[in-house]
Amino acid sequence: MIHVGIGYDVHPFAEGRKLVLGGVEIPHSRGLAGHSDADALAHAITDAILGALGEPDIGHFFPNTDPRWKGAPSRVFLAEAARQVELRGGRLVNIDASLIAERPKIAPHLAAMKLALGTALGLDPRRVGVKATTNEGLGFIGREEGIAAMAVASIDLPELEATR
Repeated sequence: MIHVGIGYDVHPFAEGRKLVLGGVEIPHSRGLAGHSDADALAHAITDAILGALGEPDIGHFFPNTDPRWKGAPSRVFLAEAARQVELRGGRLVNIDASLIAERPKIAPHLAAMKLALGTALGLDPRRVGVKATTNEGLGFIGREEGIAAMAVASIDLPELEATR
């Protein structure tokens, strides 16, 4: 039985941090603020997978009050979400995600993101869709105060698990 989950994440820019999106370090004057590496794309994907399983969000599994996750690479979160699918006898079918940012330009990094995300999830990168758009100068994203990401994940779970 196919299950679908939706994820969304947003982080404000912060001085003195690296910008990591989709598991790829992107050259930029600022990074994103957050307890972990603040990879908004990976966080949205993690939430989408957990949502498809009917589980709570990323904060339930990796609370920002836990020092173990301070500065942690978000690939750890992605791998755990994929492991949760496996534990239920399921499989990830595909991921589709969008980044919303005025700057930096994301397009040159999309192929690397697909590869990094696929690797972290144990999923063929051809089953990972990543797109980028701007907010046309509107709102906090348009003012270049932060970056947002949204994602959809589909997973195939055995019938028995679907009725659990």
